[in-house]
Amino acid sequence: MVGLIALTGSRPSVDLGWALPLIGVRFAVEPLGGFFMVLIGAVSGIVGVYWIGYATRERLGAIPLTLLPAFVAALLTVPAAGTITTFLLGWELMAIASLALLLTGHRRAPVRSAAVVYAVMTQLGFVTILVALMLLAAAGGADDLSAIGAVPDGVANTVFVLTLLGFGSKAGLLPLHAWLPWAHPEAPSAVSALMSAAMVTLGVYGLMRIDLQVLGPGPRWWGVTLLVVGAVSAVYGVLQASVATDLKRLLAYSTTENMGLVVLALGAATLLAAGGAHPAAMVAAAAALLHLLAHAAFKTLAFFGAGAVLGATGLRDLDRLGGLARRMPATTVLFGIAALGASGLPLGAGFVSEWLLIQSFIHTASSTDAVIALAMPLAVGAVALTAGLGVASMVKAFGIGFLARPRSDAAAAAKETSPSMLVAMALAGIGCMMLAVLPVVVTPLLRGALDVLPAAAGVDPPQLGAIVRLPGMAGTMGPGLLAAALIAAVLSVIALSGWRASLRPHAVRAPLWACGADDLSTRMQYTATSFAQPLQRVFTGVLRPDTDFAVTHLVGSRYLVDTLSYRSAMTDIIEDRLYRPVLRVIGGAAQLMRRAHTGSVHLYLAYGALGVLVILVVAR
Repeated sequence: MVGLIALTGSRPSVDLGWALPLIGVRFAVEPLGGFFMVLIGAVSGIVGVYWIGYATRERLGAIPLTLLPAFVAALLTVPAAGTITTFLLGWELMAIASLALLLTGHRRAPVRSAAVVYAVMTQLGFVTILVALMLLAAAGGADDLSAIGAVPDGVANTVFVLTLLGFGSKAGLLPLHAWLPWAHPEAPSAVSALMSAAMVTLGVYGLMRIDLQVLGPGPRWWGVTLLVVGAVSAVYGVLQASVATDLKRLLAYSTTENMGLVVLALGAATLLAAGGAHPAAMVAAAAALLHLLAHAAFKTLAFFGAGAVLGATGLRDLDRLGGLARRMPATTVLFGIAALGASGLPLGAGFVSEWLLIQSFIHTASSTDAVIALAMPLAVGAVALTAGLGVASMVKAFGIGFLARPRSDAAAAAKETSPSMLVAMALAGIGCMMLAVLPVVVTPLLRGALDVLPAAAGVDPPQLGAIVRLPGMAGTMGPGLLAAALIAAVLSVIALSGWRASLRPHAVRAPLWACGADDLSTRMQYTATSFAQPLQRVFTGVLRPDTDFAVTHLVGSRYLVDTLSYRSAMTDIIEDRLYRPVLRVIGGAAQLMRRAHTGSVHLYLAYGALGVLVILVVAR
């Protein structure tokens, strides 16, 4: 409710001077923060409904049930913060609560490893955000975000780089995305949905609030940087998703993909505004905000579906799933809605936003600005490649995971999930369909947030009615008309099929041809690994799969083969080539530091005295 009030132009505020010594806590919700509060509130409400059945099924104790509301409160604190100190307080509370929820299954070693990775990445990101906001407060002469004055260009550029690192880490942008494929698969599915659909978007909020609003609209190179980082994150994320066989890991990389698209749109808006293409900048900014809403809807539903499958089968491995369409029909249909939204295809939740993004690019092709003229075609290519690979990854997740025949006894024995979980999934599915067919319902949300973004100032937002119309552009599109045409086509096919069947004298039944075999078996159908094999071969230079092929010969023969074995494992090349060497260096330094810890109290006192002496010399 507070977020909706803020979107009308009001500025709800409250001062809690007693909450923290000396500085207190101040909340002041402006329209951009109100937009994110509405998004978080909608996701949290649906997660709460899902949590009822999920907590009962998993037999969760009192601690997770208490932590979930605390996590939601921390999430809402960040966009409601009126001062830098309150913002930092909410950010740290959000990190602690999410880490505690991730550790719900701490008895398993993978959960503990994921928690360590998440904690380290989160705290490193927090340090960069802390330094950036301290510089901003000192240069701007105020702790209140709405009262920060003019900031020198050098300080502003430093703040931009630091916040891009810190907020980009939370948003899962490359190369700081490593925590997502670790944390999301191991967290409870309800928590994964809340983290991916709500918490991750606050990284984007930080970039928009600090860099594009307080310091914005920003110079040209800010836009180019965001454009490049977003494009690389989107393409790399969807590549990893297209070859992943763990369902929740696939969805985690999909988060990197979609946050990359949002940041790409924000970079385009910044660059276009700096080049004077204000209508296109407005459309790009609107595409970013609309895609945040779409991602929140379909990713919530997707993680809900993954949680239902995990509860029914105990499996996340797509190679061992299949056949769920008959055993879990409601979950199958709802996950299909999520997959359609994530694919960016017509009638999917993500289609309108991606269409707006492409329109903002192609309507600047005649620009005389050399940077814009070069960057926009490349951005179109990045979005097109991301969309194509996104379709492949979601076809794999839905087709391999839910259709065909079960590939394990657990999948064959699956049963439909609990009613409360189905109700939550249905609510998220309704949100997906509304965004796909009637995006006009979110126009007030977009308008209120776009009015305060400098990059989108002075231009009317796109009209998201039955016909989507763009400001100052010729492109139009009708998502409702597409839905009506599809329904009419389906009904026509059904009617023609019924009419043709009525002309036949009787039905003829025959066994399905199985290529000469006795009967179809699960070994005759694609697995997730084999489905992704062509993509893996095409992009092997980027993915760098770890493969091994071994041949065992019969004893005494060099020509007769006894067994053949083939192993292929997909790894994250950035994690292998960037993080692991750094961790080895840090581990080596830690081993050296251990030599200084002898257990002697006298030696520790000498260290302290030496430290005080160094500080006095530096201060002098």
